[in-house]
Amino acid sequence: MVSEVLAGDPFASYARSVNPQFVRMLRAIGFDRRWARAEGAYLWDADGSRFLDLLGGYGMFNVGRNNPRVREALVEALALETPGSVQLGVNSLSGALADELLKRLPARLGKVLFTNSGTEAVEAAIKLARGATGRPRVLALEHAFHGLTTGSLAAGDSPEFKAPFGPPLPGFDHVPLGDLEALERELRREDVALFIVEPVQGKGVNLPDPGYLPAAQQLCRDYGTLFCADEVQTGLGRTGRFFAFEHEGLEPDMVTIAKSISGGYIPSGALALRTDDLLQVFDSLEHAVLHGSTFAPNDLAMVAGLATLQEIDAEGLVERSRTLGERLLDATRPLVDRYDVVREVRGRGLMWAIEFGEPAAGSRAWRAVERAQRGLFAQFVVVPLFTDHHVLCQVAGHGLNIVKGLPPLTLTAEDVDEFATALDAVLVKAERIPRAAARFGLKLGASSLARH
Repeated sequence: MVSEVLAGDPFASYARSVNPQFVRMLRAIGFDRRWARAEGAYLWDADGSRFLDLLGGYGMFNVGRNNPRVREALVEALALETPGSVQLGVNSLSGALADELLKRLPARLGKVLFTNSGTEAVEAAIKLARGATGRPRVLALEHAFHGLTTGSLAAGDSPEFKAPFGPPLPGFDHVPLGDLEALERELRREDVALFIVEPVQGKGVNLPDPGYLPAAQQLCRDYGTLFCADEVQTGLGRTGRFFAFEHEGLEPDMVTIAKSISGGYIPSGALALRTDDLLQVFDSLEHAVLHGSTFAPNDLAMVAGLATLQEIDAEGLVERSRTLGERLLDATRPLVDRYDVVREVRGRGLMWAIEFGEPAAGSRAWRAVERAQRGLFAQFVVVPLFTDHHVLCQVAGHGLNIVKGLPPLTLTAEDVDEFATALDAVLVKAERIPRAAARFGLKLGASSLARH
């Protein structure tokens, strides 16, 4: 049955029954490939062409696509016909995965609640923090992204995702990254339940200045606010440490986990928190089921999580992320000096970004691009990387002026070098095309990009 369905036209059925605008977008930028298979850090299309995957399912595939050890564990679980999701009952799988996660977390965290996704883990953090502290407000950082469900969306700072849906939920406020005075002004009111931060901001791979997060954590301690590290994208080795908060020795009160926790096979997430905070909410038999989810934890997600943690350890993927991330930065940082439009190259581990901007001296080419479509220069890079060099990555950032990479941690040194070479080649052409357009007064658009 599956092979028969996959043999059909994916674009026709998706446009007909799911989201026609998404299909239009893929076709406009030349990303309308028919994908045939995937393994590790690679994708193959129906024509047999191999693509290097620097998108990584938005960070889902830390252990690689279709990881065979995780798949074997899932097949074993299916064969056992376990009585999963009894609901009024438990088995040892969820406890075992919680134990394994807690071994990798600070000792102050003693409990794990499972969810189906990262945004649900953030929702759980908001609810549990309010329940534990009795306070109503939530603070987050400007330019943050915490998910697209209602509470997570309010915690994030993404106007483009909020605007179509009316006013965000009340009780959520934002402070600038790095501004401790602004943070303390809000905390001093002593009505903030939770301060939630990404140790590295996912939308633009924005890194905090050294010392900011430890100082912010201490301010939260001083004013009775719970400090939450959102590790949905940065966790499980992505930044060269198992959790990104380890880079500055943080000890959060809450940690959200998701994306790659199940090896990319099963929707899964988790919230780790202090025992006392959990027991403030689950404080009686009457409140034993005060928060939960029908499918979390389900047996397959728990099995995949256990196998994923084993794979990360066995293959040394945390250290691999660190060393390959350093290699990637070394190979791409020289582009800042080589090209006027490259403003910065930054990253931590295998969470990488290149940011573009108009040179300080001005640029007719850059202004021509910006007049045609906001953030088009980044698309000038992403499209030929895909069509000409078979590298899949994404445009990101709140100004859409950033190209971002979140590859599987199974990447090789040769893959890093291949990408750096391709990026250099694309930037040569990407600067030349808008210059020609500016010279001849040509109008630039997404459909024209796919031809270059």
